[in-house]
Amino acid sequence: MTPRHPLTPGRAGAASAALALVLASAATGSPVSAAGGEGADVPQGTVAYRSVARFATAGKPRDLLLHPDSKKLYVGSDDLPETADVNESGLHVLDPADGKVRSTVGQAPGPTGTLGRRAVRQLLAPLPGDGAVFLYPLRGIGSAKDGDAAAAGAWVPGAAVTHATAGLTPSTVLVAQGPVLSEVDIATAAVKRSVTLEGGDGFAVDAARGTVWFTDIGNRRMYRIDAATFQVAATVELPAGEGFGGFTEVDPETGAVWVGLDSAVVVHDATGKRLGTLRGTGTDMPRAAVFDAATHEAFVVWQDAGDTSQPGSDNDGALTVHRTRDLQEAVKPVVLPGTHVQSGSAAVAVEPGGAAVFVSDPVAARIIRLERSTSPRVTRGPADRSVTAGTEVSLTAEAEGTPRPTVAWQVSTDAGRTWQAVAGATSPTYTFTAALSDSGRRYRAEFSNEAGVGRSAAATLTVTIPHTTTGGSGDGGSATTGGTGGTGSTGSAGSAAGGSDGGSGGAGDSGGTSGTSGTSDTPGSVGGGSAGATVGGGDHSAPGGGALASTGVAVASLAGSAVVLTAAGWALMRRARQRSTG
Repeated sequence: MTPRHPLTPGRAGAASAALALVLASAATGSPVSAAGGEGADVPQGTVAYRSVARFATAGKPRDLLLHPDSKKLYVGSDDLPETADVNESGLHVLDPADGKVRSTVGQAPGPTGTLGRRAVRQLLAPLPGDGAVFLYPLRGIGSAKDGDAAAAGAWVPGAAVTHATAGLTPSTVLVAQGPVLSEVDIATAAVKRSVTLEGGDGFAVDAARGTVWFTDIGNRRMYRIDAATFQVAATVELPAGEGFGGFTEVDPETGAVWVGLDSAVVVHDATGKRLGTLRGTGTDMPRAAVFDAATHEAFVVWQDAGDTSQPGSDNDGALTVHRTRDLQEAVKPVVLPGTHVQSGSAAVAVEPGGAAVFVSDPVAARIIRLERSTSPRVTRGPADRSVTAGTEVSLTAEAEGTPRPTVAWQVSTDAGRTWQAVAGATSPTYTFTAALSDSGRRYRAEFSNEAGVGRSAAATLTVTIPHTTTGGSGDGGSATTGGTGGTGSTGSAGSAAGGSDGGSGGAGDSGGTSGTSGTSDTPGSVGGGSAGATVGGGDHSAPGGGALASTGVAVASLAGSAVVLTAAGWALMRRARQRSTG
């Protein structure tokens, strides 16, 4: 059985992608939509673990401890029989990123104080800052840190130690010598107090609640020992079974005790009440467990029986991850090929926050590094947009996942029934100029990483013809399209010698059409040309716009009226002369 020491809470950094999902127009600057998603091969945000490295640099691993302060990976190892020329037993200190050996502490005192090469069977507790307390055969309690030439150590009096773990105080450890449970000083190995039980196989400490849980697999029971009195306070019955024990561990956060029995994990709360049972697949047996307070999850390593003649045995083990609050699986089980119990028990260590998990493989004499991955989760999606042809449109997308997702833009020309990749659109932002042919198309971003694929909601693009207004035409003048009409000029007053008052309409400034002066060729005529102005396509109601150009029309009308009145006057004078002569 391999003990685990609870790791301190902490959240490891995880890679993530932050890409803005905005469908924006340079002309309109419309707002974006809320988060959305149209589908994925797995639910968005699904967590999985994948094997990324295997370390074969530390002999035959027996136990693992990821130091909460120094972040170094401590490995307790036996020697490998096939490497007779090199003794690989001892305490190895590895870089957890690549498995490179930082140092090896192979020497520890024997029962008489003589230094010798010692295997390390169990890692009991981290030392402050760096280093570890460990158990070495047959009764040695040692301690060392990275770079030490030899370990400090002392031997526990009495029988061989069968199990050990961290104590109730930083200066002590607890050891089992068969059915005898003792509290031992780390520096001297002196026994401070002990209790003898009917039987025992392993135990775990709940220091926060002053309790030690001691399992007796043979008699299918657990003893709850009060730390203050060091006496049995209660006995809890375990389910009947074949009698194989894997581990006893306490969740430091809740005080729940997890016991590996045969092919199941039985969970009781801090008072001993049964909470539930977890089962593996086939003949897999639970052999190690550790808790992560940051994620509130339990990591359990299952090993195959290693006997392919048994139904369900396939030589493959598994890593399962469970939420401690309800015992449900938090992650799909990870297959551990070739991991079985015939070569010894596996061990497990987890980085705070669960970003990395380390599992020893006693068959291959290696350590497997697994990393947490999360399928892309789209955090913001695009909104439907309407723009005019020729407008530049930018699509940007936002999603997060571990490792960082890649992005590829897709377009649908049949209302989302089928999708095609947009050639070259593999950056967070996709920019293009909208054409009339793009109207009705839908666009979305597809994100992917090792854990899966996630897609944003689709945005529909509507493209319209640019809006224009066309002005009219005056006699003899042409209209131009513009914004604000200019002021039309009035016809010049004709002279008695035959100057004209009007002119042909010409082009106005900024959308108005102004009249130009006519050329006089008729004696006494007013406005020989077409007097007036044509108002262009501006806003006729706006001050200073096309309304000012209408001034030309008013003046032209007055000039026309003057012509009529002058003609009438000449007619009256002619009649008066005829009457006087008659």
